[in-house]
Amino acid sequence: MENQTTVSYFLLLEFSKNRHLQILHFSLFFLLYLATVTANLLIISAVAFDHQLHSPMYFFLMNLGLQDLGIVSAIVPKSMINSLMDTRHISYFGCVTQYFFFLSFEACDVSLLTVMAYDRYIAICNPLHYEMVMNWKYCSEIIILVWVTGLLYGILHATATFSVLFCSNVVNQFFCEMPHLLKLSCSGINLLEIGILVASVIAGVGCFTFIVISYAVIFKTVLRIPSEKGRQKALSTCIPHLTVVSMLLLNGCIAYLRPSSNTASYLDIVLTILYALLPPLFNPIIYSMRNKNIKCGLSRLWRYDKLF
Repeated sequence: MENQTTVSYFLLLEFSKNRHLQILHFSLFFLLYLATVTANLLIISAVAFDHQLHSPMYFFLMNLGLQDLGIVSAIVPKSMINSLMDTRHISYFGCVTQYFFFLSFEACDVSLLTVMAYDRYIAICNPLHYEMVMNWKYCSEIIILVWVTGLLYGILHATATFSVLFCSNVVNQFFCEMPHLLKLSCSGINLLEIGILVASVIAGVGCFTFIVISYAVIFKTVLRIPSEKGRQKALSTCIPHLTVVSMLLLNGCIAYLRPSSNTASYLDIVLTILYALLPPLFNPIIYSMRNKNIKCGLSRLWRYDKLF
């Protein structure tokens, strides 16, 4: 406890001390960030401006795009600036802000993917009741609940994590990531943080269990559809969502369930990029690849832009 310090800033992991490699890191992250922002903004714009895409499924997809933009915007710009300016510093407030927004948007992502599974369940298993159940009032209330829940989750986590004294300010990651910050606590994880972590695990397991059960029922219903065209149409709306959920679950498990280490490693960086940066990039691509309505919406958006 003699090593307790009042931290005014943190030192993030630098990819290299070599100036050329720092510029390379900046360039790669800039391209990744630009591609992610462009892909998600295209989906958001297509849904927002195309009246044919004004349905619950695409409304949820638009919000997923906003959340993915929030995830990458919370962590990538600071890492790029640090490499460009040849520094490792992030202020205490900057770290708190980064930590809060990243966890909030990640929690919103998980909640929304659960809601989207329910939407597909109603659309395929109870199509006659779909418009009555998934009306705009209900969808709006769900989205508000998703965003509020995510923000509250971020507030609770940030409050619990930064209410302790830190014995070090060296974060072995390129952003203020939860596992690495918890290791810096002089007294270990406090009871509030333990409670939040336990509740998070229970909620996460509950969400993914609900998704698995929903899709088990969905696939059972799809197999009963007499026409092959009908089965393909039903599956075309489910496979992208299931792919996104599987990617998030797999990458999250690899990142958080791996044996912890007190030293930085390239494996940690790669795994973090896999679960934090690649899903926001691939989500809009996955949804647009097999969805004819999205493709048509993007095509109409492109023709509209060319007029100006």
